[in-house]
Amino acid sequence: MAEEAQHKLTTRHLQVGDYEALREINDRVYHGVGTPWARDEVAALIGRFPEGQICIEDNGVPVAIALSLIIDFSLFGSRHTYHQITGNGTFRTHDPEGDYLYGIEVFVDPDYQGMRLGRRLYDTRKELAENLNLKGILLGGRIPGYHAHATEMSPQQYILKVKNRELHDPVLTFQLSNDFHVHNILPDYWPKDHPSRGHAVLLEWLNIYYEKKTRLIGGAKSVARLGVVQWQMRRFDSFDDFMQQVEFFVDTVSDYQADIVLFPELLNAPLIHTYEGNNPAEAMRKLAEYTDDVRQAMIDMALAYNINIVAGSVPALDESGTLRNVSYLCRRDGTWDSQAKLHITPEEDAHWRFAGGDDLKVFDTDVGKIGILICYDVEFPELARLQTLKGMKLLLVPFWTDTKTGYLRVRRCAQARAIENECFVAISGSVGNIPKVETMGIQYSQSAVFTPSDFSFPHDAIAAEATPGIETTLVTDLDLDMIKELRALGSVRNIESRRTDLYELSWRRRS
Repeated sequence: MAEEAQHKLTTRHLQVGDYEALREINDRVYHGVGTPWARDEVAALIGRFPEGQICIEDNGVPVAIALSLIIDFSLFGSRHTYHQITGNGTFRTHDPEGDYLYGIEVFVDPDYQGMRLGRRLYDTRKELAENLNLKGILLGGRIPGYHAHATEMSPQQYILKVKNRELHDPVLTFQLSNDFHVHNILPDYWPKDHPSRGHAVLLEWLNIYYEKKTRLIGGAKSVARLGVVQWQMRRFDSFDDFMQQVEFFVDTVSDYQADIVLFPELLNAPLIHTYEGNNPAEAMRKLAEYTDDVRQAMIDMALAYNINIVAGSVPALDESGTLRNVSYLCRRDGTWDSQAKLHITPEEDAHWRFAGGDDLKVFDTDVGKIGILICYDVEFPELARLQTLKGMKLLLVPFWTDTKTGYLRVRRCAQARAIENECFVAISGSVGNIPKVETMGIQYSQSAVFTPSDFSFPHDAIAAEATPGIETTLVTDLDLDMIKELRALGSVRNIESRRTDLYELSWRRRS
């Protein structure tokens, strides 16, 4: 009793610094069965779902650990493997919008057997599932006692005898005593689990407090209606005339109950003619004086017309006086954010003296996570990949090209981004010209919405495209749940199949 009194048990979230303890306990529990998770794998899991990784420590030393994910059960169904659930150790299968907590691992230091730490971990998981309003908990339960009976009965017969208490299994018996019930057998679930002969039991615990999720106010929609504006460049006599034309398109698209409207790059360039006599760089800096007014007008319209507005892009001066090409996201809840163009073309540098931005963002909206890349930026595949790894499903690309050659660079790169990142990509450009304005010349555009390339999507991977060279709009519905299904079940899985054991992509922001 005196020895027991020396224990000081605390339940907390697992940290990357606990890795060595995790590895040691795993080695002892699963000795001869499989290799422990690598440090970077555990770090990735903690990074994706920190609240799902649970640890019990004794006087500061971890002695019991439980790892878990949230999954969309419909994507995996009743026949899956351990590697499928864990995304081959990448844990990209974690879905914050999923419906079940999935238990990956539970292991307790053998020196602490009999102290009911496993039950504590399971109770903590149940509390987590209730707090997150999940349907329940699923796990692939091992049946290590089966090897002693494999020659005389099938896995199904063994499971039934354990369930009826005719046999005792060190894992399955414990799980059944914790209110889990047998769903079905998972053959070849974990081939390295030789005592279980590779099999597992899909076990389920139901959350009786679960409330069906109904989208009433707030929450991300599964189907987003997108409006894309193909904008006619023309001379405007005043700022008010320019904003009246912008409002016409916001009004038009919102009449179709669209969720987002996308405008093209340098949307307010027609106003640059008011600075005739200035050189192009000076005129662009003066045009930036309109930016605060443009943004505020867009915010007001987003509220008035109940639509999220991606305001193409406009020149903007930062606090240091640096001129950047910036796109503003004006949400219909009155908030806003921005994405600066990162890569500046030689022409933009030579004529207008734009500087590239330093930040790459993914934006939360009421239709899910979106990204914005301005024109030239979509030609750099690393950017869209980084956004995708942060959860982006829809990429919006305002652009401005003068010739069909330049347009096709943007178009083909945008199509590639849709395929390689398994996401939707919309491009919005301008047409026409602004007479007697140096460097503006002509514009060529065929705005479009691109999809991934698989059976569930259009055969040419194009959801919609405008007629080239005319002012018009596109309005199309995009089912974002299809992106989730594609990434899990597609013919090819570009995101899941990345060889992160060979290469990686990281963001190095200048200080």
